[in-house]
Amino acid sequence: MEVERPAQQGATEQPVASTSAPASIDVRGLNFAYPGLDGRPIPGIPPLLRDLTFSLPPGSTCLLLGANGAGKTTFMKILGGKHMIPEEAVRILGRAPFHDTALTTSGELAYIGGNWQRDIAFAGTSIPLTGDFPAQRMIDSIPGVDPERKKRLIKVLDIDPSWRMHQVSDGQRRRVQICVGLLKPFKVLLLDEITVDLDVLGRADLMRFLQEECSSRGASIIYATHIFDGLEFWPSHVAYLAGGRLALFKEAKDIPELAQGRLLGLVYGLLNDDREAQIKVRGPVSTEWDPSREGEVAAFSYAFNNGWVPGTMNTSLSTNAVMRN
Repeated sequence: MEVERPAQQGATEQPVASTSAPASIDVRGLNFAYPGLDGRPIPGIPPLLRDLTFSLPPGSTCLLLGANGAGKTTFMKILGGKHMIPEEAVRILGRAPFHDTALTTSGELAYIGGNWQRDIAFAGTSIPLTGDFPAQRMIDSIPGVDPERKKRLIKVLDIDPSWRMHQVSDGQRRRVQICVGLLKPFKVLLLDEITVDLDVLGRADLMRFLQEECSSRGASIIYATHIFDGLEFWPSHVAYLAGGRLALFKEAKDIPELAQGRLLGLVYGLLNDDREAQIKVRGPVSTEWDPSREGEVAAFSYAFNNGWVPGTMNTSLSTNAVMRN
């Protein structure tokens, strides 16, 4: 299947949207690798993200694309202040998201992604929040919320305030999660595959609401998803992560596939070309497990004390260069 696609920018280029307005999101030369138990990058493992540079002006709606494992969730969490990076590498509203915690506590920077899960194994690990309480109680638990905004979100997301949270479906629970995350007016919103459980109508209503937030208040949104129906005319910018780099970053008006309603074809072409390029470099992936390959990368060996206390999500080791029990 041949798909027309815009020419990708070279790895050495700096894909920055041209705008004279101060950037809501500004990324400069971002590199990131997950640390080992000693808090340092694992030897022999290349960084997950390499030399990412781009900026988004206020009022932007950016669609973040990429294959599974491309680093989209990690990148979104970095922007959301959930990983420590150099202060100058990422600026949200002119501030460092990890170091300036007021960004998130104020609601100016909001991140919605993943599932609601307990982190303590008193009833088993990774159990969805299913307590026997109404949705209205959970929504009302957020202080300092504009009552009119709360009513509008409940209407947009079609939430029944009397829903019992231990009886709802995954899609209904997701609607409540999104509502809670949007109660405070945001300036920058990061959405990581949060519409996967919503039906078509619910997704369309939500995306319309988010677009209005950007156009009326100058908020900026980055939305990572693998569901593309109805999104051809939603984004103002499109970003594509591949091989740890920002392989594509363009304004939507410069991508003809979007004007032609062929977003799915564009994404298919990008993913297919990158998969074929990876096969040429590394060869086809074996479908059989080869135990002789265990430990071939940087003298890898299993750590018997892997840093986690059994039954909880609390680490038993510090994440700096000095190992402490």
